[in-house]
Amino acid sequence: MLERLVAMNLDSLANSGLDDKTYFLVRLAALVAMDAAPVSYLTNLGMAADSGVTLEDAQGTLIAISPLVGSARVASAAGKILRVFGVTMAAEAVADEDIQ
Repeated sequence: MLERLVAMNLDSLANSGLDDKTYFLVRLAALVAMDAAPVSYLTNLGMAADSGVTLEDAQGTLIAISPLVGSARVASAAGKILRVFGVTMAAEAVADEDIQ
């Protein structure tokens, strides 16, 4: 299922006319506005990181949209984003151990 979501997202990127970084930050803003589930952040932020989006970029986006979506949504999103980055970093550490 996640592979299909990724494929669907890649088509959307190509059709948007936006550069990669802008595209993923816009999607992050939409996820916050919808109070999306953590798996949505995992899918989107994984691809975003591959496109050069940093944690600081995500934080800047949250700051920019907070007056519009509210602090509760931003706080909820921040917690989910940190969990996603934590899970990703843990998975990378395990993969590095497997390689060694």
